[in-house]
Amino acid sequence: MFSVISGRVTHVKDRSVFAVFFLCGLLLFFALGNHQLQDSTEPRVAGIAMEMHLSGNWVTPTLNGEPFLEKPPLSVWLDASAIRGFGATPLAVRLASACAGLLTLFLLYSMLCRMGRPRHVALGATLLLVTTATFWGNARQVGEDALLTLGVTMALLAFFNTCLQRNRSTVPLGDWLLFSLGIVIATLSKGVLGLAMPGVVIFAYLSIESGLEGRLVLRHWFYPLSFTLLALVPLAVWLCLLYGQGGTESLKAVLWTNSVGRFDGSFSDAGHYEPFYYYLGKLPQAFLPWNLLVYLGLWHFRKQWRGNRYVLFFSAWLIAQFLLLTLASSKRMVYLMSLTPAAAVIAMEYLAMWHERLRHRAETSVRVRRWLQHRRGWVTGIVAVVCVAYLSDAYWLAPRADVKLSFLPLAERVRTLQAQGRHVVLFQPSERLAGASVFYSESLLDTVLDEDALQGVLKGDAHTIAIMEKTEAPRLPLKIVDRITVGDRVYYFVSR
Repeated sequence: MFSVISGRVTHVKDRSVFAVFFLCGLLLFFALGNHQLQDSTEPRVAGIAMEMHLSGNWVTPTLNGEPFLEKPPLSVWLDASAIRGFGATPLAVRLASACAGLLTLFLLYSMLCRMGRPRHVALGATLLLVTTATFWGNARQVGEDALLTLGVTMALLAFFNTCLQRNRSTVPLGDWLLFSLGIVIATLSKGVLGLAMPGVVIFAYLSIESGLEGRLVLRHWFYPLSFTLLALVPLAVWLCLLYGQGGTESLKAVLWTNSVGRFDGSFSDAGHYEPFYYYLGKLPQAFLPWNLLVYLGLWHFRKQWRGNRYVLFFSAWLIAQFLLLTLASSKRMVYLMSLTPAAAVIAMEYLAMWHERLRHRAETSVRVRRWLQHRRGWVTGIVAVVCVAYLSDAYWLAPRADVKLSFLPLAERVRTLQAQGRHVVLFQPSERLAGASVFYSESLLDTVLDEDALQGVLKGDAHTIAIMEKTEAPRLPLKIVDRITVGDRVYYFVSR
């Protein structure tokens, strides 16, 4: 009899896991390709991937024919491979981010279970993560941030799981190799930042732990350092290959200009510079719609940091990375994506704490007992409302945004002009224009970089059309052939 009951309980739990991950897959992949590349990041990254696909150079990423070394090329490798396998479509170049998001969710669930947390807590944290707007939105966009989040999450969860096994006589080699794989993914996605994001958490956690215990155990520091060095081998191999093609300038661009320079503000062309309090002002929207649960959970669990290493670790993850990003000169909301797994765990543990309190109160309160009897209905209703909102956004709102944000009309105009025998060139193209033009045309357009050269090109060939981005209409002797607005930017098609 007990075996039958146990089998039924297990079956119900398996159904719950399947249902949650089916919902996760639906949220991440539903209508993923029903809208065009939008904003600035998607056209740029997709264009770099298309150039890599066209050139066959898998070492040096390029944009508009010039090396583009803001970040290591893991995301571009995956996007270029998707283009080669599935064609040049928005869906193809978004697959890497969506798959990284799904792997992050599975990793969070499985590792929480391995840490001894109840299955409903692990499933709840997974649901909270996939429905966090910062995570959901960026896991459905072209870019490297979903891969960075996967790598950081993998490294940190594996590291903490090794901390829970310190009393064992054997080294948990599998977890340490998983830790190294996470560092590989993070560093090949974001370079130095991919190392700093998990590194600052590990440093903060081990420092606090050493302070609480009143002693420094070198072995606890030795293993993460050793396996981090192992994880840097793939990045070092790519840097060697990059050096063979671009020399020291390429290495400097990756390791200094676009890493340290973006952090301390010395790279003035990087952009996204904001005051130190930028993220403080964004806290009300950082982890929507679960902000309140995250912040109340952090405040509540602060009293347990001394005795509860589990709570201490996820709090350190959230706070240490937030402080690191606050100190950086270059700031964007998307950078907070790596904090969302820790935020989801804190929020879910806070909910679980209240659930236990209400269960005890239900013994003496009829009202609380009745509320708990209907808790599944309440939870299902809230999750359903949030999921319907996200799916509606993906199916209806995102395609509608194409009217203002898509470069497709501009690309179609270029193809029309080329079919008429016109020579189309780009004048001082922005990153988004250069990326969108090569992605949609599947060819690299010629580029003109100064006014004199533009006048010479247009004067020398009456069939040449130049595309330029201007805040005001070009003046004579330039003749405006057409104009297309994308977002808040106006692109003029001009000739002589």
